Amino acid sequence: TSKSISSGASSAPDEAGGGLESDFSALLKAGAKTAIDAAKAGEEQSKLAIAGKADIRDVVTAVNNAEVTLQTVVAVRDKVISAYSDILKMTI
Repeated sequence: TSKSISSGASSAPDEAGGGLESDFSALLKAGAKTAIDAAKAGEEQSKLAIAGKADIRDVVTAVNNAEVTLQTVVAVRDKVISAYSDILKMTI
């Protein structure tokens, strides 16, 4: 079962005054939590396999899911850094 990185946050400002900033922050936190959970699941399945208590297909699936999630996180990080760099290069 794969998990979505999106948190369902809307793009409209909320009534609490946090606005888009808090939505973006919540989205990043949810994405990080998903990535950490996927890595932990892969580690747990690996431990079970070493103990002889897990099916190899479950182990491969969990580890592959963790790898894909990590690649997604790295790609998003690279895009954020690139966007930040582009913003710094803009003239005012």
